[in-house]
Amino acid sequence: MLSVEQARDSAQSLVEQARRAGADAADAVYIGSESQGVQVRLGELEHVDFSEGEDVGLRVFVGQQSASVSTSDFSNEALSALVERAVAMAREAPEDPYAGLAPAQLIARGPFPDIDAEDRSAPGPQELRESALAAERAALAVEGVTNSSGGSAGRSASTMALATSSGFSGASRSTGHSISVSVIAGEGPTMQRDSAWHGARHLSDVDAPEIVGRLAGDRAIAKLNPGKPQPGRYPILFDPRVAGSLVTHFAASISGGSIARKASFLLSKLGERIFADGVRIVDDPLRPRGLRSRAFDGEGLPVARMDFVSDGILRTWTAESASARQLGIQPTGHAVRGAGGAPGAGPSNLFIEAGNRTREELLASYPEAILVTELIGQGINYVTGDYSRGAAGFMVRNGEIAEPVAEITIASNLLEMFATLEPGSDLEFRRGIDSPTLLLPEMTVAAA
Repeated sequence: MLSVEQARDSAQSLVEQARRAGADAADAVYIGSESQGVQVRLGELEHVDFSEGEDVGLRVFVGQQSASVSTSDFSNEALSALVERAVAMAREAPEDPYAGLAPAQLIARGPFPDIDAEDRSAPGPQELRESALAAERAALAVEGVTNSSGGSAGRSASTMALATSSGFSGASRSTGHSISVSVIAGEGPTMQRDSAWHGARHLSDVDAPEIVGRLAGDRAIAKLNPGKPQPGRYPILFDPRVAGSLVTHFAASISGGSIARKASFLLSKLGERIFADGVRIVDDPLRPRGLRSRAFDGEGLPVARMDFVSDGILRTWTAESASARQLGIQPTGHAVRGAGGAPGAGPSNLFIEAGNRTREELLASYPEAILVTELIGQGINYVTGDYSRGAAGFMVRNGEIAEPVAEITIASNLLEMFATLEPGSDLEFRRGIDSPTLLLPEMTVAAA
């Protein structure tokens, strides 16, 4: 994997070659990654892996015609052939009136914000093995846990560089550390499996293995002997483990590409109240050590903290340059991309802001409710907003978590869900998309 400086130089060189080969404009992206992981099961080492990869992508424009190519071969001959092929492909491509780089006057200028995404700690296989074993031991020590699906610990690093013919050149490096364990509780046909995971940019921010292991064990035990509630309409609480999925559905529905294709149930809702008064959804790409933090977007535009929703009102779409031109707006600094293809639009560290009531107060809001801790399947229609997913969790009675439930389906429409949901006060930043506990006053529940 190239250093940050080498990666930036490589991307810039590829853009310069493309211009010399006849491209009117071009951008190039380098992505390099490496990872190491250790897996154990029942106290024995099962697997040690190390992987490393590099890719470079080139996008060229000849007028309003464009083409994208990528390769993992970094030899001079291969890169020269890549450039020639890209320009030749662009000349044969159909014209696209919305194609092009981000406006030159909007590109980010260095120095870029420090997001503290790199940790130079590099635990080796032995240290990773000890962490994985400690997590598994803690899970197996929980009374009622009968077997293990394994524990793992890993570390990773990645480098990304972007250069454009409009004058942008930047690169960044990030690291990751994680630990996980999955165990089984009970015996025979009543067995239940559950897991726990935690990851962070810096090793010092990762939960202790014993904490992760105990959580996995407690979760598996709690799921034993599930029942099914009577079909009907129930208040539903989304545990933070799954509540972020609703924020993900919201983010997908405000992407510029979906709006331009008229493929979103929020198509006509910009500037309207779609959540309850006071609800706020925030995107923060500059959070230090955030799992999705970035100092610039995938087109070289500056990024900033932004309210997607404030006081319940939808304030913006997320748009890269192509969809922004289609919609007649400015790009919003949310371009995301890989080594191949054109950029799309997506959030960074996205979260729904904490509400006023505690989780305990939300649990006690109704005499009977269902707390959902697991979602199954992808029954979302983004054109209509219809929502139907398999679920599991617990009955809640008079504010107390009661018996587990499983093999149920919960259904509603996202517009109705957004309009009535209430966030709790228990927000924690542990993922790329975060949410506190969410209370929805009513959803349809049926046997799966």
